[in-house]
Amino acid sequence: MLTNGVVHANVFGVRDWVTPHKMALLVLLSELGRAGPQLGLLERRRLNRLLPPLLQGPDMALSRLRKAIEECCPQLAGSVHIRLKLMAEGELKDMEQFFDDLSDSFSGTEPEVHKTSVVGLFLRHMILAYNKLSFSQVYKLYTALQQYFHKDEKKDGADENEMELTNPEELDGKMEKEELDGPLREEEMACSGPLSQKQAEYFLSQQASLLKNDETKALAPASLQKELNNLLKFNPDFAEAHYLSYLNNLRVQDVFSSTHSLLHYFDRLILTGAESKSNGDEGYGRSLRYAALNLAALHCRFGHYQQAELALQEAIRIAQESNDHVCLQHCLSWLYILEQKIFDSCVLLEHSVNKSLHFGLPYLASLGIQSLVQQRAFAGKAANKLMDALKDSDLLHWKHSLSELIDISIAQKTAIWRLYGRSTMALQQAQTLLSMNSLEAVNVGVQQNNTESFAVVLCHLAELHAEQGYFAAAAEILKHLKERFPPNSQHAQLWMLFDQKIQFERAMNDGRYHAADSLVAGITALNSIEGVYRKAIVLKAQNQMSEAHKLLQKLLIHCQKIKNTEMVIRAVLEILVSHHCTASAAPGPGPRSGIQPAVLGRSDLCFHRAAGQRLFWGSGCCFYSCEI
Repeated sequence: MLTNGVVHANVFGVRDWVTPHKMALLVLLSELGRAGPQLGLLERRRLNRLLPPLLQGPDMALSRLRKAIEECCPQLAGSVHIRLKLMAEGELKDMEQFFDDLSDSFSGTEPEVHKTSVVGLFLRHMILAYNKLSFSQVYKLYTALQQYFHKDEKKDGADENEMELTNPEELDGKMEKEELDGPLREEEMACSGPLSQKQAEYFLSQQASLLKNDETKALAPASLQKELNNLLKFNPDFAEAHYLSYLNNLRVQDVFSSTHSLLHYFDRLILTGAESKSNGDEGYGRSLRYAALNLAALHCRFGHYQQAELALQEAIRIAQESNDHVCLQHCLSWLYILEQKIFDSCVLLEHSVNKSLHFGLPYLASLGIQSLVQQRAFAGKAANKLMDALKDSDLLHWKHSLSELIDISIAQKTAIWRLYGRSTMALQQAQTLLSMNSLEAVNVGVQQNNTESFAVVLCHLAELHAEQGYFAAAAEILKHLKERFPPNSQHAQLWMLFDQKIQFERAMNDGRYHAADSLVAGITALNSIEGVYRKAIVLKAQNQMSEAHKLLQKLLIHCQKIKNTEMVIRAVLEILVSHHCTASAAPGPGPRSGIQPAVLGRSDLCFHRAAGQRLFWGSGCCFYSCEI
């Protein structure tokens, strides 16, 4: 079978195979070995950084490969082109001789390439794959190489004719655009045909890492789904592709497709026996209980709490039958998340933290400590005790190098200080996170990842500036947020809400109540409770006291049911202020409000500043949520 110049008998049946692109890479390695002493140190460094993504990534057009080599070493690019031209325009025996000469790289007392190096393993895989080809397959490979080379020649000829007919100024603009695209952009490296197993695994792991740490550098949701469908077309039982499809559908909040992909992932994991090979007889049951646990997490993320509880009960039952304490601890954490929607469950959370520490699960223990701190903050505990608890959590982070939780902990501290009205301390924590370098940077030269923690801290920073009247500085921070987190990214809702709130406050301060009223719809779409509260403020400013009072009363009852303490106090304060204004405007003593000041507890008075942001993060097969 020959597809896009790939000679193979069964997709994913072998670990690697020979393609015209890989033959071009072999020519590059051969010429690099010949010209090694003549290359400068800077050129060698550039080529060494270029080789790993080329060897592991998908195939690309010869013109793009040649352009990437030219940027590192123009002389070497010319040698590679000449060598490929001699091979493509020569005879079949030239290609045979080329592969015979590759084995000489390992010979001698000081070989050019070590057998166990990345380059050495690649050469050995290609030599073995070529030796396994039949004569007809060798001929098809040679024909594919000729097509690969002549297609590039035709493209170069078309480009030359276009250059002759193009205005020099337009040509300069086109070249600048091509230079900005770079040689190895993810969009350009997207797979257009069948990949080998190693290429597919590299593609999936790279995209999964980008989705976790820096979504803006990953493929767009539609493009990534297209590539995943292309992979699954050749191998429908590729479980990892289904899981990446699940993560991709979560980006666009597609509950049906994400559920479909998640179930397919665990079905394929059981059918292929991947779990059984690594976990013995427990593999089948392990897949079932973690499938139920992930399904519960998925439903919880979309707000389907009843379905999440049913799936969680199933995961607990299977885990108890298998005596899997690790799975039970994850279930206990999710049980706390579901139960806190109904009643305070500090005892359940403390038990989860202690058990996680006992079974050596620092990630889960740290999440439990941070959730406990959050719950105690809303209960009005002293700030120094909360910070002491977070200090213990930070010790776990640094001891086990949990870089993701380090960022989340600092974002949590920023929100807590804002919750207590300490803007200076909140600003200090925000600056601490923004000045830190990520321990797991996505790309070389990139010091920070575009994670949700950075989005939360930047949003707080923008609101802190706006509260002090520095709206121009707040606008600059929001502009930076829009660049780091585009509107189609999953964290864009954070800065969208803060942007609407800052514009609302500015319009209210300027007395532009109609402009503020037009912003209420956008705030309501992102946060319904905040939208109702802002609508009541606009109505009160427009002297529509009765309508504002009705809205605030409904908001108060709803927030008391869901135990949103911060919004309860804000609503009560607005009701008291509106009642005071109505009473002072009335000629005589008016009726008293039904809200008694006794509802304002001593511990609740500190919650005059909101921080409410939601963080989602992943660990293994599970997603955790925590409201700051």
